[in-house]
Order: sequence, then C-alpha cells, then structure tokens
Amino acid sequence: MAQENCVFSATPQPTDAPQSVALNNPADISVIVVYFVVVLAVGIWAMVRTNRATVGGFFLAGRNMVWWPIGASLFASNIGSGHFVGIAGTAAAGGIAIGGFEWNALIVVIILGWLFVPIYIKAGVVTMPEYLKKRFGGQRIRIYLSLLSLVLYVFTKISADMFSGAIFINQALGWDIYLAVGALLLITALYTVTGGLAAVIYTDTLQTIIMIIGSFILMGFAFHKVGGYDNFQECYMKAVPSIMGNYSKSCYEPRADSFHLFRNAITGDLPWPGLVFGLTIQATWYWCTDQVIVQRCLSAKNLSHVKGGCILCGYLKVLPMFLMVFPGMISRILYPDEVACVDPDECMKYCGASVGCTNIAYPKLVVDLMPNGLRGLMLSVMLASLMSSLTSIFNSASTLFTMDIYTKIRHSATEKELMIAGRVFILFLIGISIAWIPIVQSAQSGQLFDYIQSITSYLAPPVAAIFILGIFCKRVNEPGAFYGLMIGLCIGLSRMIAEFVYGTGSCVNPSDCPTIICGVHYLYFSIILFVVSCIVILAISLMTKPINDKHLYRLCWSLRNSKEERLDLEQDDWTENQDSDSMDVEEPAEEQSLCKKAVMCFCGLEQKKGPKLSPEEQAELQKKLTDTTEVPLWRNIVNANALILLCVAVFLHGFYG
Repeated sequence: MAQENCVFSATPQPTDAPQSVALNNPADISVIVVYFVVVLAVGIWAMVRTNRATVGGFFLAGRNMVWWPIGASLFASNIGSGHFVGIAGTAAAGGIAIGGFEWNALIVVIILGWLFVPIYIKAGVVTMPEYLKKRFGGQRIRIYLSLLSLVLYVFTKISADMFSGAIFINQALGWDIYLAVGALLLITALYTVTGGLAAVIYTDTLQTIIMIIGSFILMGFAFHKVGGYDNFQECYMKAVPSIMGNYSKSCYEPRADSFHLFRNAITGDLPWPGLVFGLTIQATWYWCTDQVIVQRCLSAKNLSHVKGGCILCGYLKVLPMFLMVFPGMISRILYPDEVACVDPDECMKYCGASVGCTNIAYPKLVVDLMPNGLRGLMLSVMLASLMSSLTSIFNSASTLFTMDIYTKIRHSATEKELMIAGRVFILFLIGISIAWIPIVQSAQSGQLFDYIQSITSYLAPPVAAIFILGIFCKRVNEPGAFYGLMIGLCIGLSRMIAEFVYGTGSCVNPSDCPTIICGVHYLYFSIILFVVSCIVILAISLMTKPINDKHLYRLCWSLRNSKEERLDLEQDDWTENQDSDSMDVEEPAEEQSLCKKAVMCFCGLEQKKGPKLSPEEQAELQKKLTDTTEVPLWRNIVNANALILLCVAVFLHGFYG
C-alpha cells in the first residue's frame, strides 16, 4: 500500500515537452508584462529620487537606507537563480544537507553586523580593497584583491547565474539560450547603469517579495501533490529511475542519510566538520568581506539599521530549505526517470547533459505543476532572482574597478569621469559574460552548485584569513598579509587546476584525479588552506616590523574607539576633488544639445552640482559618515533580536541534524 502511495501520474515526456507548454496563454504573458513594467517603474522612481551624480550617491545610495530594504537586498543579492536551480538540484540528488549552506548564514550575518561593519564604517571606506589599503598600506594587496574579486564575479557568480537562468528559460519557454540571456542582461544593465545602488536596492526589495510569494505557492502545490510531509519522506527514499543499467546502487538510490544535515565525517557527501568549520570560513569571506554584501550594509543610515537589515536577512535565510530544498526533493519523487536519471544516454535525452539531470528539478516543477498565470509569476520570480543577483554584481564590480583600478591609471580623474568609467565597465563585463556562455553551457551541468562552492573553497580562505587577522590582530602587517595571500593562492590553484585537468567525474564515470590531490573534500581543503594562510601571515608578520598604532586608529578591533587622528599609511589615489570645480566654470556657458542633455540625465550625470562645502562642513560630513553611535533603545532591541536569531539557528540545526 505504501508503495502505491508513491506512484504519481507524472509520465516522462520527450525533450520537446517544455516547448509544448511555452508561455503562449494570455494569463502568463500578462503577468510577466505587468511584472517588468512594475520593476522598471520602481527603478525609474529610484533614479529620479536619489542623487546619482556623486560617487557616494551612485555607489552607496547616499548612505541613507533603512533596515528593511537592506535586509531584503542582502537576501536577494545572495539568492540568485543559481540557488533555485543549483540547490534544488543538489537536494534532489543528495537530500537536505545542502540546506545547511543556507542556515550557516544565520550565524555569520550576526558576525557581519556586530563585528565587521562597525570597523568598516569607522574606517570610512567604500570598497573592501580600500579598507585593506588603509589597514596595511601599499598597493599590491588592494590590486590583487580587486582583480581576484572581478575574476570570481565573472567565473562563478555571473556564469553560474546565467547558466541556471538559461536552464529555466529553456525548460519553460523553449527560447534559444543566447537570446534569453542576452535579453535579460540588457534589461539588467539598463537599470544598473541608470539607477546606481539605490535603484538596485529598491528593485531587490520588490523582487524579494515576488520570489518569496511565488516560491511559497509552488511549495504548496508540490506538497499537495505528494500528500504531505510524512508521505514526502517515505516516497523520497523510494524515488529511483526505471532504467538503472548495470551501475552501482549508490548512483541512483537516495542516500540513507538524506534527511540529516550532519553526515559522517569520512563517508558523507557533505561531512559535518566541513559543514560546521569549512563552510563558516567560506561564509565569512562571502558575508563579511565580499563587496556585493558589505556595500549594502555601508549604505545604511546608521549602525542600528545595519544590524536590523542583517537580522531580517537572517530570518529570510531560514526559507530556502522549505522553498528550494524540499521542492527539489519532491521533483525527484514526481519525475524519477528524468530528474534522477543515471544512464548517460537517458540523461542526454531528457536534458542534454550526460552526467545527470538534477538541475532541471525546480524548472520541471514549475512547468508541470503550476496553473496558467501562476506559471508566469514563477518565471517572473526566476527572472527576478537572476536580475537582482546580476545587478548587485554589476554595480559592485564597477565600484571595485572605478575606485581601485581606474584611479591608479587616472590619478586626477574628475567625479564625472569616474561615473562614466564605472558605467562603461558594466558594459564590458556584459560582453565577457556573453562570451562565457558557451563554456558554462559545456561545463558539467550536474556539478553546478559544487562547481561554485569548490572554486570558492580554493580561492577565498586566504582572503578571509587576512580580513579576520587584519581586524582582530593589530600585529599583522603588510608583508605577512601579502605573502600569506600569495602562498594561499598557489596552494588553492594547485588543487583547482588539477580538478580542471582531470575533471570532477560522476558516479558512473569517476575522475582519474590522484587521491592525494582531489581525495580531500573541498570543505576540508578550505579548513587546511585557511589554517596554512593564518600561520604564514602571523609568522611573517612577527618576523617583520610592526605597524605603528598612529596608522591603525579605528581600523582594528582593539583601537576601534580611539578618538585620535589617524595618519593614513598612504593618501587616497582619488578624492572628491573640489578643485575640479574650476575646470567646470566655463561648461555651463556651452549650451548642450537636447540629445546630449537626455543622455546625461538618463545616466545621472547632470550638470547640477551639490553645494560647495567649507572645510568645517566637509569635516562634519566625514564625522557623520564614520559615526557608529546608536540610540540605546534600538541598540537593545537589535541585540535581543540577534540572540533570538541565534537560538533559531541552533534549534533548526538540532531539529534537522
């Protein structure tokens, strides 16, 4: 009888099935059109309302954001279509452990708001490499980190999001992948180029609401289809394809520990020490030192709003387990022949990838389960997640390029020139992204989420090490930090290149990579790399000359409350140069054409200038921007909420452990 409960009327369909349910009904099309009109309207409203003609306005939303858009934007920046496709796919293959990647953030966002952001605000920085330059001096660390961030953006974030978005659109619409991604990138770039960070944050907030509502509706349909949670647990363990071939049972049967977060330290696919310690190192890099995330926090009105935004983001991060992991597993129950296929020929027939079709788990649910209208809403959700993730990356990448690389080339650049350079660089990134699509398309699609996480494990731990030690250990100096980064990079690249050469393989065709190189789980490798980097950084720092305290006021945790004037190790390459006003004196006399006026207005580069500040007013403004004082009432409220969030995190890990 139990076996019969797990048989559903979902028969495998030929590969052209998605095309037969292309969104050609009025309900779906009207939902998508209304959605795009609303998003563009919100972007234009933010564009008109905020000051985009200054570096602080375009890149930091005028430092005037409140807690709820910050929290929503942190969540939306983090959850891209890579999560919907990648997490649901990994869950279909291996169970709920992948949800631990999301719940780990509940603890790390508290570390971000309470330990890291206060230091960044007191330091008065716009980008993370800028903080490292103030902390250590010299150019090489800052340039290295900027280049590494841009490389990681293109090869993990942009490529993975575009690829997963393309899988979804291809399943739902049958569009050509290049056409679909090209159109999305154009719309995405349009409101990033025009609106700056304020437009990105407001549209993120709107899209977060759409993502959550649409995902909840799909979760309801999915659980209704399988007959509730108890039946879901029972049926998942029996979800195997009808064509098994002569392959090992471990290749097609669900894991015995599918419903446990914490798995065997040696035989587990996500071992528990790696999930607790290795993942925390990666999460600290991503949440506490990554430009995309920290830039959201630095745009807040004050520190209480930063903390409130972090708490809201933490609560939102509880949801992916229920909105993505469980539906991904239900997709395997409903469509075992397609989602859980093991025979390479069968997999090629269903999704065009021989290594497995788990990536189609979430798109398949949407296309087959959702009624007209709601299917359009869910496509909107996927477009929203893809666009919000890409807008965040484009905006933050242009900030890094403009403030950390362009100012090296053009020391005397005017503010207008920096604004134009940032916008042109976004267009350049889009060109690279489109050129990268065929490489992503031919990558082992069955390993998409592992690909993102493993690349991070090989490159990020040394960066996490220098930020953590830089903030909490004032004895660390520039030579220690630089050589720690370089040695860490060499170790990480040795593993990464070996994996690319030998391939990651699949259950049916394992990789030939030597066990001594590739046998260590990537989360364990992350721990080893982090520890080695810390040892190198501390050893070299102790053997070389320390940095004088006068250069470190308000840059380290132990000196965070110092009132003394800090003597920067090096002057900034570029400052908002009041002298450049003299160059603009004749400019108003030159009457601009209507066309030029329209373009300048569109890009937020209008002639209007802010009032010229006296040195006293400039000092007062700087004091306000670096102020971390909080109203005692609100400080106590956010502290209490942080404790509640930590209790929720412990409960969830214990309940599903």
